[in-house]
Amino acid sequence: MHFRTRPLLRRVALTGAALLAATAVMPQAAASAGPDHGPSGGGLSAVIRYTENGIPHIWARDYAHLGFGTGWAQAADQVCVLADGFVTVAGERSRWFGPNAAPDGSLSSAAGNLSSDLYFKGVRESGAVEKLLAAPAPAGPSGDLKELMRGWAAGYNAWLAQNEVTDPACKGAGWVRPVGAVDVAARGFAVSVLGGQGRAVDGITAAQPPAPASGTGSTAPPGQGPGARGPQGERTGPAAAAEAAREFFDTTRYDMGSNAVAFAGSTTKSGSGLLLGNPHYPWQGGRRFWQSQQTIPGELNVSGGSLLGTTVVNIGFNERVAWSHTVATGTPVNLHQLVLDPSDPTAYLVDGKPERMSRRTVTVPVEGGDPVTRTQWWTRFGPVLSNLGPGLPLPWTAGTAYALNDPNAQNLRGSDTALAMGRARSVAGIQDALRRTQGLPWVNTVAADSAGGTLFTQSQVLPRITDELAARCSTPLGRATYPSSGLAVLDGSRGDCALGSDPDAVQPGVFGPGRAPTLRDAPYAENSNDSAWLANADRPLTGYERVWGTVDTPRSLRTRGAVEDVSAMAAKGRLTVADLQKQQYANRVPAGDLAAADAAAACAALPGGTATGSNGSAVDVSAACPVLARWDRTADSSSRGALLFDRFWRKLTATTAARDLWLVPFSAADPVRTPRTLNRAAPGVARALADAVAELRAAGTALDAPLGEHQFVVRSGQKLPVGGGTEALGVWNKIEAPWNAAVGGYPEVAHGSSHIQAVGWDGGRCPVARTLLTYGQSSNPNSPYYADQTRLFSQERWVTSRFCERDILTSPRLKVVWPRERR
Repeated sequence: MHFRTRPLLRRVALTGAALLAATAVMPQAAASAGPDHGPSGGGLSAVIRYTENGIPHIWARDYAHLGFGTGWAQAADQVCVLADGFVTVAGERSRWFGPNAAPDGSLSSAAGNLSSDLYFKGVRESGAVEKLLAAPAPAGPSGDLKELMRGWAAGYNAWLAQNEVTDPACKGAGWVRPVGAVDVAARGFAVSVLGGQGRAVDGITAAQPPAPASGTGSTAPPGQGPGARGPQGERTGPAAAAEAAREFFDTTRYDMGSNAVAFAGSTTKSGSGLLLGNPHYPWQGGRRFWQSQQTIPGELNVSGGSLLGTTVVNIGFNERVAWSHTVATGTPVNLHQLVLDPSDPTAYLVDGKPERMSRRTVTVPVEGGDPVTRTQWWTRFGPVLSNLGPGLPLPWTAGTAYALNDPNAQNLRGSDTALAMGRARSVAGIQDALRRTQGLPWVNTVAADSAGGTLFTQSQVLPRITDELAARCSTPLGRATYPSSGLAVLDGSRGDCALGSDPDAVQPGVFGPGRAPTLRDAPYAENSNDSAWLANADRPLTGYERVWGTVDTPRSLRTRGAVEDVSAMAAKGRLTVADLQKQQYANRVPAGDLAAADAAAACAALPGGTATGSNGSAVDVSAACPVLARWDRTADSSSRGALLFDRFWRKLTATTAARDLWLVPFSAADPVRTPRTLNRAAPGVARALADAVAELRAAGTALDAPLGEHQFVVRSGQKLPVGGGTEALGVWNKIEAPWNAAVGGYPEVAHGSSHIQAVGWDGGRCPVARTLLTYGQSSNPNSPYYADQTRLFSQERWVTSRFCERDILTSPRLKVVWPRERR
C-alpha cells in the first residue's frame, strides 16, 4: 500500500522547526520498522498534534503505529479509568478493591466485584477471547484491527513506562500495570456483550443446580399459573413476567441512550447532508467517550469519539460522511428453557438425548481473605442463569433450567465496523461497511453524506428469532415475554427449535443485514431510542420481526418531541450546521408543552389553594400555580419554573399510569400527538403538586428558582449550571442527575449528553463540524482538560473542529509530541 506522506510533510513544515523535526523523522522511522515489528520488538511511534481542548490529531504510517499513538494519547488523559477497566476484564477487582464493593458499571451490570470477577475470569480462562481473535475475518477481526490492538497496548504501556501518574485516583497504585493485545480485545468483548451476558452476570455466576437433599423441588417454570406468588408474596404469573421482561429491556431505563438525526440535501442550504449526533452516556467511569482524529495518509482520516479502551473512532465523520449511533430496541439475547435429565440436573435433553453441561470452575483472589471458588455451568446455548434481573427469576429445579443465548459473545467485530465506517465515503459506503462486518451489538446507525444522502439502519447483531419460530417454539414463559419485550424463551429440548441462519449473515444464528429495518434518503432520519417504526414519521418502517422492536405502540416523549422538532426543521428547509446547534441547546420540554398549562389550571382550581400530599399532610400550593403558568416550557439553566415542573412531573409519572394520566389516549394513526391532554382530575395531579412544593420548601428552594442554580456540577471548585432534562420530560438535551433532597437540587450529572457533533458540508474541501465532549477529555482533576468543555457545555457553546491540515496547523494552541517505544 502506498502512503502519500510528502505533501503532508510540506504542509506540516509550515509550523516551524519543532514541528518539522517531529514529522520529518516520522517517515524514516516508519520505513525502518518492518511489518513484523510489534510492541515487544520496538520501533512503534506516532506524531500527535494537540489543538484546543486537548484534542489529539494522531498521524501514523500504518495501523500498528496508529494504535500506538492512540493508546499513548488515551493513557495520557484517562490512565486511571483505563487501568480500572483492565482490572475488571482480568477478573481482579476483588483482589484490589474487595469483593463487596461495586464496579462502576461500565463493562457489565454486576452488582459487586466478586460476581464481576467470577464472570470475567471465567471468560479469560476459557480462552473465549483468544478463539475469537484467531477466527479468520470477517467472522473474526481483520488484520488491520489486530495491528491496531497490539499497537494500542504498546502505546499504553509506553506511556506508563515514560510518565508519572498524577491522577489521585490511581497515583502509586499497584493495579496500574502494562497490558497486552488480548487485554485490549477482552475489553472489546465486554463492550460487545454489554446488552447480553454483561447484563446477566449476577444471574450467570449465581446459578447452581438444586442440592440433592432438597428433593425434586418445584418443576414449574416462572410465568405458569396466573396469580402465582413468590416467596415474598410477589406476583410471578405471566403478566408479571411480561412486565419484568419489558422493564429489563426498556431502553429508556438504561444509562445509555441517544438522539441522532440526518437531514437530506433537499432540506439544507448547501444541498449536502447534515448530521446531529447526541449520545447519552455516563459522565463518569469507563464508558466515557474520548475525542481524537486518526490519520494514515492515503488510507484513513477520521475524527470523532471513541469509547475508552477502544482503538477506533466509534462515532464521527470524515471528508464525506458523518454518522452517529443510538441504543437500539432489538432484544440482543434469547433464552432456551432446558428439560433436564431426571437422574442428573446438570444434563439436559435435546431430542431425547442427554447432553452434559460443561463446568467453568473459577477461583478469584480476594483482598484480605481466602480465594473464592465457584462453578459456572454452560450449555450448547450458552450459560445457565438464575435470573434476568430481580423481577424475572429463572429457578434451576430438578426438571428445568434456563440458558442464555448471546450471539454477541461470538462477535469481536465491532471495531472493524467502526474502522470500515471511518473509511466510507458515503451513506452507501456506511451501509456496505455494516453489511460486510456486522459488528454492532446494540445500536442503530444514523448517517448523512456530502452528496445529500441520509441513512437510518438498525443493523445490529440479533439472535435469529422470527415471529414464526417464537410462535412454534415458545414455552409458556416465552408466550408471555416475547410480545411484551422481544425476549424469546424457546424449548431447548427440541432440535427443530434451533435459530437457523440467514445466507447473508457473517455468523450462524443471527439475522443477516438484509433483514434489518433500514431507511435510505428520507428528508430526515431520526432516532431517540424507540424502535425503527418512526425513523421518519411520514415513511414508517414496518414488517420486521418483533425481536427488532415494536410498531403501532406509544413513543417516548423524547421521541415525540424529537420528531416534532426535526420534521419542522426539514419542512422549513435551507438548514445549516447552525440550525443543528440551535436544536441541541433548544432544551424544549415536550412534557411541559403537553401538561404545564393544565397543571397550572388544576392547581388554581384547588379549593383554598391546598392539596394533600402522599403523607396525608395539607400543603398550600397556591404559589406554585403562577410559576407553572409563567414557565417558558424549556429546561434552560435560566428557566424559572423548570425545577418545580421537573419535580412535579417525576412524581406524577412515577405514581400514575398513562391510561389515567391523559384524556386523549394513544392512537397509532396519530402517534406523535397522542396521548395528550392532562387529566386534571386524576388524584395524582394534586398529590404530586403537594409533594413537589413541600419538597422544595423543605430544602429552602424557591419555587421559581432558575434551574441552573439547582442543576449543576462543581469542577475545580467552580459551580457550573447545567441545562437539559430527564427522560420523563422528553428533552433532546438529556441530563440524568440524582436528586439531593438536602440541597434541593441536582448537584452532579450521572449520564446524558456526551460526545455531541453537528456536521455538514458547504462545498469546500473540509467538513463543517462543531463538537463538544461535555465532560472533557480527562478525568484527572490536575489536567487542564478536566473541565474546560464542561464549562463550554454550561455556557451552551461548541468547539470548532479542526479537521483539515490547514486548520490543525494554524491552531493557536498547537502542541506536537512524538511518542516512541524505548527499547
